[in-house]
Amino acid sequence: MKRVFDQIYERVAGLDVHKAQVTAAVRIPGPEGARVCEVAEFSTTVRGLMALRDWLSAHGVTHLAMEATGVYWKPVWAVLEDDFECILCNARDVKQVPGRKTDVSDAAWIAQLLEAGLLRASLVPPKPVRALRNLTRYRKTQIEERQREANRLHKLLEDTGIKLDCVASDLLGASGRAMLDALCAGTTDPEVLAELAKGRLRAKIPALREALEGRFDAQHALIVGAILAHLDFLEEQVDLLSDAIEEQIRPFEQAVELLCTIPGVQRRTAEVIVAETGADMSAFPTA
Repeated sequence: MKRVFDQIYERVAGLDVHKAQVTAAVRIPGPEGARVCEVAEFSTTVRGLMALRDWLSAHGVTHLAMEATGVYWKPVWAVLEDDFECILCNARDVKQVPGRKTDVSDAAWIAQLLEAGLLRASLVPPKPVRALRNLTRYRKTQIEERQREANRLHKLLEDTGIKLDCVASDLLGASGRAMLDALCAGTTDPEVLAELAKGRLRAKIPALREALEGRFDAQHALIVGAILAHLDFLEEQVDLLSDAIEEQIRPFEQAVELLCTIPGVQRRTAEVIVAETGADMSAFPTA
């Protein structure tokens, strides 16, 4: 038995988004109260998406929906969000609604569900929040990569027999970095290396002399030098991204300050929370 849905929206569109093309189906009023479905395909280039926007406008579409397919929906959303009421939905929700006929395309089915108000919208924050999110997420990847490089350094030093990290709590602190740079420059004498200790670490010079005895050769110097250079680059990138985030997050500064009053939440964590939630808790209704 064919299932009939109540009509909520009059002119709607469903989009089946792929990497290279978008299949669009519009459902609009037809003659004598019937519903008409028209389908067309467009490329996902900017020119193709502009043509899609014009085609939807020509049909008087007011609401459209698409599935969250990887990252392919993002350029489509960016072109259409200012002209239509857009809904991003989870593919699982679309598949769970019964009543679909086998000959109905994905785009036409999405349009039919949208027409009946049966699609639950996923959260898509406003443009400023999405821009902030891109920055905070990329900064996180750079911080994680920096940690991976530091781990590689620890493993490589184990191969050399040098136990600097057993004496210096921070291998990449001022003292540790000075010793590593000296090793890469060809200085392997433990006496000389230990004298590079600074501050409270100078009290551990005897232990440093023993820890700095190893098999550090030219190959180790090459790899350690590359790791240190990469760490410097990553540190610079994290600082640049943090500066950009500081600029982008200014409109949400009050929310950041409030979040920082929570025990255990530092500023960087607060920035991530704002970037992920948009600082608008009404988007997450409680029961």
